[in-house]
Amino acid sequence: MSELENLKKTILEQYPRLDKDSEFQFSCHPGVSCFNHCCADVNIFLTPYDVLRLKNHLKIDSQEFLDKYTQLVTDRNQQLPAVQLRMTDTETKHCHFVDFEKGCAVYQNRPWSCRMYPVGQASPRETENSSGQKFYFILHEDVCHGFEAGKKWTIGEWVKDQGVDEYDKFGELLKEITFHDFFDRGKVLTPQKVEMFFLACYNPDRFRDFIFGTTFLKRFDMDDKMLEKLKTDDDELLKFSFDWVKFSLFGEKTIKIREEVLAQANQKIK
Repeated sequence: MSELENLKKTILEQYPRLDKDSEFQFSCHPGVSCFNHCCADVNIFLTPYDVLRLKNHLKIDSQEFLDKYTQLVTDRNQQLPAVQLRMTDTETKHCHFVDFEKGCAVYQNRPWSCRMYPVGQASPRETENSSGQKFYFILHEDVCHGFEAGKKWTIGEWVKDQGVDEYDKFGELLKEITFHDFFDRGKVLTPQKVEMFFLACYNPDRFRDFIFGTTFLKRFDMDDKMLEKLKTDDDELLKFSFDWVKFSLFGEKTIKIREEVLAQANQKIK
């Protein structure tokens, strides 16, 4: 069993299950002795929205961001790859975006997991013996001293204060893909479909090129107003990417094929 699988098992079986009204005490600021120490040698998994916010903050292309700052992680129980923030190749293995004195250089656009810390969120759907209800938990790590004299919060107050809502909105769209019943039925994605998932969800600049720089618009019937949004609005592009993944990976009717393309396909079948 991998380290990630062990962690999931421990959380699901041993951690107290909290809700938004549950209380905890925590503070993180330069006055805490461990300030920024949690930003080293840590596994930070990125959602598509994390990648979008970070590459825009850095003002770089999504392919450049992926090449420079991330690595792919595969779980033997999952067909879809996960994207992990790559740490520096230094003795401390710290995050590329942290300054141990000044703090996080991308703080306003930091990833979901960084915003939530020390609060975690789990979905029991990851195990067979579950009720299917998500829950929160608190990560108590030896390196962290933020619990010793921190402010009192409820989970709900913390989530609101850390600006998590927008991240959660896109996170739910990702879960519709990763927890799709396609996988429950034992079906397997082709390597080409896995690549399409990664392109659409994690590489928005290349996905935009795919829409506007290939025969895509000759094959699919797209609303003009939506097309204008997709040219410039990254959030709309990401929302559309999830519809495209449902269509291209699972065969859902989330995208409309042009009538003439359908007619040609039917003619070939005859």
